[in-house]
Amino acid sequence: MKRAKKLYILLGVLAVAIIATLAVMHHEERVEQIKNSGETILALPADSIQSVSWEQNDTTLAFHRGDSWVYDADEAFPVDGEKMNVLLSRFENFAAAFIIEDVDDFGQYGLDEPVCTINLDAGEESYTVTLGNFSSLDGQRYVSIGDGNVYLVADDPMDTFEAQLSDFIRNDEIPSFDTVTGVQFSGEESWILSYEEDGAPYSYCADDVYFTQRGGKNRPLDTALVESYLSKISGLDLGEYATYNATAEELASYGLDDPALTVAVNYEDEDGKAGAFTLHVSPNPEEKAAAEQAEANGEETVPEVTGYARVGESQIVYKISAASREALLAGGYDDLRHTEVLSADFADVTQIDVTLENVGYTLTAEGEGEERTWKCGEQEVDIASFQSALEGLKADSFTSEKPSEKEEIRLKVHLDNEHFPEVEIVLYRYDGASCLAVVDGESVSLVARSAAVDLIEAVNAIVLH
Repeated sequence: MKRAKKLYILLGVLAVAIIATLAVMHHEERVEQIKNSGETILALPADSIQSVSWEQNDTTLAFHRGDSWVYDADEAFPVDGEKMNVLLSRFENFAAAFIIEDVDDFGQYGLDEPVCTINLDAGEESYTVTLGNFSSLDGQRYVSIGDGNVYLVADDPMDTFEAQLSDFIRNDEIPSFDTVTGVQFSGEESWILSYEEDGAPYSYCADDVYFTQRGGKNRPLDTALVESYLSKISGLDLGEYATYNATAEELASYGLDDPALTVAVNYEDEDGKAGAFTLHVSPNPEEKAAAEQAEANGEETVPEVTGYARVGESQIVYKISAASREALLAGGYDDLRHTEVLSADFADVTQIDVTLENVGYTLTAEGEGEERTWKCGEQEVDIASFQSALEGLKADSFTSEKPSEKEEIRLKVHLDNEHFPEVEIVLYRYDGASCLAVVDGESVSLVARSAAVDLIEAVNAIVLH
């Protein structure tokens, strides 16, 4: 009995050893089936693919090719053909880094429940590409194309197929405005901006090239402000849409049946070809109403108001940020005109006649450029503080209100300018915080009283010295 028992034990040990040996041999055989590859496993030119669909993260998208690409679920959706080509181009030379042949268990690679299943129809041939887990060793994706093998790929299709419908919309394009020849604003304020290559006859600021008609005159606009505004249009983010096929009712719900602002830009491209671009902008009606109610209630926190934009007669309505909405709606005459009371370059000033408390003083420039010196009478003076104070006279707000209070200071500025040899600036007391600036007899703006005081003190410093 003891000998028989030992024999059974030895047989059991032998059986375990045989099973272990077979398992090791099987494992080695499986390892040997993982081979370096680098071969192309799919070679499908993007223009040969007639339809594509895929499922990932409970999302199913499907497109087919007609005269152009079409979204299966709604043919009204404007599909961007270039974006579809980018999506499909990875299958033009889809290569595997490694190949695992004769796979029995696809589950160990995450291919029994793939993260994404891609169906490609190339006419006579169709393909199903399934994407599994990442390899724990090199972080590459396991992929199956239905041929019984599993492939490891460095170029992960999920980089582009982990997408949503909005990623494939054909957004309206905003051109770059190389030369703007005119802009028409309409809405809460309607006016026209024009471009004059030689604006010298209309402004004493040499940089001015944009103007508008006011009171029978060409009124200069601040070139930097105009170009900054135009850059906000050309750089507008059209990345998020509210609807891609707006009905008349939807346009009304977005406030775009009667936009708060319509900007029509006429321009020339770098080749001199004329073009036109129109943008409509409105605040979000519900958010605007909530903000107005909060302001009326005196609430400390007023809700942010985003907006909507529409390009020309496009059916796409875009959501835009509160900052973009505010920047675009700041397209009035007062938003784009010079804020400086004197917009001329100080280098063009040759003489300044000052009247302060009914006493006159004359400041004159001698020499040119950086070597130029200033004198008050026969005495050479430092004019730096006066120049800074004069250039610091800027509008807090614009007004056409006539002066009714005491004159604070009067300047007659002489310029080296054949069209505008002199400009008269008078500052009148307005209230405790502001002075009224009158230029060439026309009320222009309210400036901070502190800025007027700085100018007066700078004059006193010169004449007392």
